[in-house]
Amino acid sequence: MEPVKPDTQILIDIVKTRMPFGKYKGTLICDLPAYYPEWMKSKGFPPGKMGMMLSTTFEIKTNGLNSILLKVKNVVNAQR
Repeated sequence: MEPVKPDTQILIDIVKTRMPFGKYKGTLICDLPAYYPEWMKSKGFPPGKMGMMLSTTFEIKTNGLNSILLKVKNVVNAQR
């Protein structure tokens, strides 16, 4: 069995994409307060790529792995 290879593009998208709706419209997904993805999980994540980004953010923030998003954000910002 091959090991699972994570999709790094989803992390890049999380640090570059702004919320298109709701209370935090315009906020980068990576900068959402932890309770917001938790609340969205209870309501059900939207379908498609936005749902994938929000559910990934939920998992990262819930498991105390914010440093991953900070590292990706720093790399993306350095490339600009």
